[in-house]
Amino acid sequence: MAGDNRANQDSLKAFFDKKVAVYNQVSFIKDDPICIPHLFSKKQDIEIAGFFASIFAWGNRTTIIQKSKELMQLMDNAPHQFCVAHQESDLKKLLAFKHRTFNTTDLLYFIEFLKAHYSAHESLEAAFCLSPDNNPAARLHHFHQYFFSLPDAPPRTKKHIATPSKGSTCKRLNMYLRWMVRKDNKGVDFGIWNTIKPSELICPIDLHVARVAKRFQLLDRTKIDWQAGLELTQYLKTLDPKDPVKYDFALFGLGVIEKYV
Repeated sequence: MAGDNRANQDSLKAFFDKKVAVYNQVSFIKDDPICIPHLFSKKQDIEIAGFFASIFAWGNRTTIIQKSKELMQLMDNAPHQFCVAHQESDLKKLLAFKHRTFNTTDLLYFIEFLKAHYSAHESLEAAFCLSPDNNPAARLHHFHQYFFSLPDAPPRTKKHIATPSKGSTCKRLNMYLRWMVRKDNKGVDFGIWNTIKPSELICPIDLHVARVAKRFQLLDRTKIDWQAGLELTQYLKTLDPKDPVKYDFALFGLGVIEKYV
């Protein structure tokens, strides 16, 4: 029986590796929100553009990309320079910006946070490395606390930065971390952060990914929450302990692009 399980797992790994190879290539970029940070070459621009694109990433991908590009244009296609050096008058052109429930109040606070952070740190990576506990939940919990540590942080904006302490899957933040942390030679993920290891990432999970995971019996948990992401990632580590989240390409491709289930 154990041999059958091993053979089944080997077969599944081969299938998933094949799907990763299909989607983890440069041709994937143009239709995915990751195309937004790929517009830039400066590290801080990549970080900021990627952060906004990931936060906007719910709903239709075409709209996500369009709204992200619109914001980058409003920031003169130099998001780091805009965030750290803008004048009060420069913010006026942002006042009409809106993406779904993300409005001007949220945007202005995000920019205020980024200005404060980059005045003290060279990279946004530092914001995700504040926890004394080196585990994914603590990392995101401390990031949430840090992000909203400025005076007069708007309560309404808190819904846009997820935290495991509220049971959220933190799908968008986990996706952002994948973009910044994963290192390979495929040209999709950036791999520009070094403190967090690819083996420490959590697979981004939403309804599409969860359906595929359940179809292949990778996930037992019914509720799609933080624990579901941990359970799925734990299984993916049996396929590749050093880079489990590369299988996000396979799960996403099967669920969203191929509509496998």
